[in-house]
Amino acid sequence: MPDGAAVARAGGRTDRYADAIESSLEIAGERGGDLTARVYAVLFAREPQLYGLFSRDADDAIKGEMLAKVIEAIVDFVGERRYADYLIEAEAANHEAYEVPRAAFAAFFRIVADVVREACGADWTRAMDAAWSETLTDLDAYVENRLCEVVGS
Repeated sequence: MPDGAAVARAGGRTDRYADAIESSLEIAGERGGDLTARVYAVLFAREPQLYGLFSRDADDAIKGEMLAKVIEAIVDFVGERRYADYLIEAEAANHEAYEVPRAAFAAFFRIVADVVREACGADWTRAMDAAWSETLTDLDAYVENRLCEVVGS
């Protein structure tokens, strides 16, 4: 695997978006605390058919762990990309086994971004907006194109 500098030279997001994404996540965490409840409230409002998949998660531990993995994957995806690609591929296949539509899987990244923006409030910057916008476009394309190759359509 290439190091972060190699990824940056190859057109990765290390230098360009990582700082803005990480900064937005830090501010959201400081202002909003644990974002799990809000992220999943938005998810279930947009994708109500997914609610039943969490019927055994009474204490939100599974939701919290999933959100933590998604945030780690986003940070790695915009950074060194040591494992995000593989994690996203594996989780897409795992979610398909639960009959989660690929579009709903991909939409979760956008939901996280929306909740982070909401939590940042007035501290949300143009740099954060640009970083998230480009990253979400990249993630959408990755899920749509790359996962079609790996998982199959």
